[in-house]
Amino acid sequence: MVNAAAITALKHDLAAEARRLGFVACGIAPAAEDALRAARLEAWLAEGRHGDMAWMQDRAHHRRSPQGLWPEAQSVIALGMSYAPAADPLALEAAPERGRISIYAQGQDYHDTVKKALKALARWLVMEAEKRDLGGADVKVFVDTAPVMEKPLGAAAGLGWQGKHTNMVSREHGSWLFLGAIYTTLAFEPNVPGRDRCGSCDACQRACPTAAFPAPYQLDARRCISYLTIELKGPVPLEFRKALGNRIYGCDDCLAVCPWNKFADSAARMQAFLPRAELVAPRLADLLALDDAGFRRLFSGSPIKRIGRDRMVRNCLYAAGNSGDPALAGPVRALLDDPDAAVADAARWALGLLEP
Repeated sequence: MVNAAAITALKHDLAAEARRLGFVACGIAPAAEDALRAARLEAWLAEGRHGDMAWMQDRAHHRRSPQGLWPEAQSVIALGMSYAPAADPLALEAAPERGRISIYAQGQDYHDTVKKALKALARWLVMEAEKRDLGGADVKVFVDTAPVMEKPLGAAAGLGWQGKHTNMVSREHGSWLFLGAIYTTLAFEPNVPGRDRCGSCDACQRACPTAAFPAPYQLDARRCISYLTIELKGPVPLEFRKALGNRIYGCDDCLAVCPWNKFADSAARMQAFLPRAELVAPRLADLLALDDAGFRRLFSGSPIKRIGRDRMVRNCLYAAGNSGDPALAGPVRALLDDPDAAVADAARWALGLLEP
């Protein structure tokens, strides 16, 4: 029989170690299936709102619950790292000749930073469980790339709640949290789930440039600018191109307007997430000139590198067309015969706006 006092003490010390490693939020959720969470996932997939993200459907049976992925799991340790910005995420809206990159992607790749800290915490947990005669502990760590429902698990673990924009919201850190999870065979006492505090506020719903929220707490990824600029291969549908504005990688609008962000402190952000100067307000003219080697040099160590040169240049062409800046017509014209069909298509569209 597990010593209840010992595992309670371990949970307390776990939270302290998590803070030492840079996590600002730590909580425990059960690993068993939550019927409502699983039903919501199935309904979202059935409606096709995941778009081209086929991996969501392919491994839905693993996403239903932690135990669906790893039957031996007893607890989920949900963790959050802050990337709260010091500057206004929407400031570049008034600078159409510049490209807007989502705040989370302006620093080092969060996958690397969060996973390194998760692995350190997991190693600590295994050693402490053995030291305290708790029968040993098996662990698995996850950051965003595995079939893990980090946001609902974070809410179940008390890190905050899923807001009307479907992202995590924390009373202390607003909408600016990178999430990770450790699955473990240790049976910790779960935390009290986060309580929804959105109230009557609909700021995030009104802020969305593409009406990607069919209803509060529901997202149609096919209309989301983050999906369109990052996940979608090929041309962006015509109906959304003007709404992209100068957003070339992701979108912060629904997050940035959340009133809970007034409590977020940029001083809590990890050093690795500080914005790189060249990614804060890049000139569209410079980005349009990128070849593959130049793209890889500029975005080395950034999460942006995974979309490749063609998709980035495609996005920049939409932004160039939306800029109304005739000085960009030359760089756009140079891409009319680009080998990538989506880039060439975007160049024709942009030139049609710059040289009507």
